[in-house]
Amino acid sequence: MSEPLQGALAPPMVNGEAVFEAPWQGRVLGMAHALAAAGVFEWDEFRDCLIEALAQWDREGEGAFEYYDHFQRALETLLSRRGLVPADALGARASALASRPHGHDHNHDHDHPPADRDSPVR
Repeated sequence: MSEPLQGALAPPMVNGEAVFEAPWQGRVLGMAHALAAAGVFEWDEFRDCLIEALAQWDREGEGAFEYYDHFQRALETLLSRRGLVPADALGARASALASRPHGHDHNHDHDHPPADRDSPVR
């Protein structure tokens, strides 16, 4: 990767670490980093898509500024432009995930123990 995102492009940070309000936000940040590290796209190319997403929001002036919404939109745009994920497939998948029941009726201000102590998944 080139340089870290800075200024308005930087994710919300506290004490030098990214801050997330929901699990999906950390996942989308992780996916972008992993795909760039794997050579699927150049980090600078992703940064340019993020700049475009932020500029579009600024021009339209609609809604509150939600950083990770723009970050996700930039990643989706880049994957679609590269022909890696069709845009209509992204919309269908997002709708399917949004319609799923959460499955928990308690907050997630805690970690669950792994199902198997030897499992790396937490």
